[in-house]
Amino acid sequence: MALDLEEQEKLDELKAWWKHNGKWVVAALVVFLLTVAGWRGWQTWTQRQAVEASQLFDRAIEAAIMNDAKAVKDITGQIMENYPRSAYAAPAAWLAGRVNFDAGDLKSAQAQYRFALERVRDASLRDLARLRLAAVLMEGQDYAGALALLNEAHAATYKALYANLKGDVLIEQGKPQEARAAYQEALKAMDANSALRPLVEIKLDALGG
Repeated sequence: MALDLEEQEKLDELKAWWKHNGKWVVAALVVFLLTVAGWRGWQTWTQRQAVEASQLFDRAIEAAIMNDAKAVKDITGQIMENYPRSAYAAPAAWLAGRVNFDAGDLKSAQAQYRFALERVRDASLRDLARLRLAAVLMEGQDYAGALALLNEAHAATYKALYANLKGDVLIEQGKPQEARAAYQEALKAMDANSALRPLVEIKLDALGG
């Protein structure tokens, strides 16, 4: 009998506790379930986005191999517009930038290389994107913009390429002395067997260096 009374007291306490706290428990459970469902939904959505972006990028590569510039621009444009957070957005912009640069559309190439620069995650690729954007700016006679990019910190791996392009920009600005210093810096940074070395030496010879 005493045991029944004790159990009844515990049951009454549980009922009282539930009456006071039950709605918060239910609310917390609902939030938890919604969070789990949302997380799974987000994972499914991102996976689908990645697959769709990957398929489009494959088509863009095929179009590039076929020299179909219009198709490349159309497909990469879809990737950048519809899948800007995917891993394929920056490579798509890179590919479009190259196609437009070759076609002489410097304005579009500049916009696409900036897009790639803003989204690429790998530090080495970011340095390379900055280098390519600087080359486009030089072609468009934005020498100050090109130099600003080339003066930003970059990995030692790209030191020779940055210095060489910097020399080219300075030549365009009519600054041969500064260009000579940049070319000399490029030579010091590159390997003796670098394919770029003879070209830089020719540039220095032309400057009397």
